[in-house]
Amino acid sequence: MKKILTDRALKALKPAVSGKRYDVADGLVPGLVVRVTDKGTKTFCLVARYPGSRNPTRRSLGEYGALTLEAARDKARDWHGLLQRGIDPDAEAKKQKRLEEQRQGNSFARVAEAYFEYIRRQGYRRAAETERDIRVELVSRWGTRPIADVSRADLRDVIDAALKRGAPWRAHHIFSYASRMWNWAIENDYCEQTPCAGMRPKRLIGEKRPRVRVLSDRELRALWVVSGQLGYPYGSCVRLIMLTGQRRSEVAEARWSEIDLDAGEWLIPAERMKSGAAHLVPLSGAALELITGLPRFESGDHLFSYKHGRTPLGGFSTSKARLDTLMAQELGAAPPEWVLHDIRRTVRTRMSALPIAPMVAELVIAHGKQGMHKVYDLHSYAAERRHALELWVARLRSAIAPPPDNVVAFGQGSARIR
Repeated sequence: MKKILTDRALKALKPAVSGKRYDVADGLVPGLVVRVTDKGTKTFCLVARYPGSRNPTRRSLGEYGALTLEAARDKARDWHGLLQRGIDPDAEAKKQKRLEEQRQGNSFARVAEAYFEYIRRQGYRRAAETERDIRVELVSRWGTRPIADVSRADLRDVIDAALKRGAPWRAHHIFSYASRMWNWAIENDYCEQTPCAGMRPKRLIGEKRPRVRVLSDRELRALWVVSGQLGYPYGSCVRLIMLTGQRRSEVAEARWSEIDLDAGEWLIPAERMKSGAAHLVPLSGAALELITGLPRFESGDHLFSYKHGRTPLGGFSTSKARLDTLMAQELGAAPPEWVLHDIRRTVRTRMSALPIAPMVAELVIAHGKQGMHKVYDLHSYAAERRHALELWVARLRSAIAPPPDNVVAFGQGSARIR
C-alpha cells in the first residue's frame, strides 16, 4: 500500500500478524517504505536497484523513533542522489566513517608532534623556538581537538590574547609558526584548509616594528628589588636574566647539567638556542652567587621550577602581572609598557657605554660573528666575554646601589635597599 506518511499515521500502524511483516510506501519519496513487524517495530527502508544488484532490493535507513520521518525522507533522497552517480550508499557511509575517524585521530597535538619531528629532522634553524611557542600558545589550547576543527576565530583569539598582554612581536611569531605548520599539514593530508587563509598579519596585528624599550637605572633598581620580593623561582630567574643578558627561555629552561660551577661557566646546548649553535656563558661572581643559592632537587634537573625541578619554569603571564604590580608600587607609578626581553636589550645597550668591543658585546648575548670575522676569526673570546659580563655587573650594581653606606645583596636575599 502507498500513502503520504505522517507521524500520526506512523504511530497508528498496527503490528503485523504473528510471524509476518508488512510495508507501507511513502507517497512523497519513491522507494521509501516503512516496514512493520509483528512486534510493532517500524523501520524505514529504501527499495532501489543498488550497484551490483540486478533487481530492486530493500535496505534499512533506520528505525522510526531513532530516525524521524523527515530525516528518513532526507536520507532516502541522499541515497537516490548517490545511486544516480553509481555510488553505493553503504560504501559511501563506510568511507565517511573512515574519514571522520581519521579527522578525529588527527588531533592538533598529534599533528603538531609530527610537525616538530619534521622540522627537527630538516634542521630548521628555529625548530626549538617554534616547538616551544606552538606548545605554549596553541597545543595547550587545542591539543585534543581535531586540527580541522580549529577555526579562524580560534586563531584570532590567541593573537588577541598576545596583543592584550602587550606582546605584538609574539603575536607575529605565533601567526607565522601557525601558518607554516598548517601549510605543512595540508601538504601531508592531515587537513584540507588553514584558518590562516585570508588573514593578513599587518592588518590583524599591526606593523612589525622593532622594539626599542630600554630600562632606566631607576627601573633596573626597582626590578632588582621586586624580583627579590617575588623570590624563587620567578624572581630568581629575572635576576639571572639581568646578570647575564640571555633570553628568557634560555634562562627559564636552564638545567644543572649545563652549569659548571668550578669553571664558572654555563653551556647552553644548541637545541635550546635560537641560533642553533651551543652558547657558552661565562658566569660573573654575582651570577655564581645567585646560582649556588638556588634550591637543588633530586627529582629534576631544572634550575627554575615550580615542580621540584621536573619541569622548567612556566606561568610567565601571571608572574609578569605580579611583577608589574610590585614595580608600580616601588616606582610610585606604573612604568611604560615593557617585557622581559627588554632586559636583554638593556644589557646590550649599556655595554656600548662600557669599554667593551662591540663584537664581544654581541657574542655575550649570543649574536654570531658577522662578515669576515665569521669565516676567519675562530677565537672564542671567552675571556673577553667574561670580562664584559663583570663590567656589566659592576654597571648594574651602580644602577641599583643608593648612597655608599647602604647595601645591596646580589644573592638570593630580598635585596631591599634601605
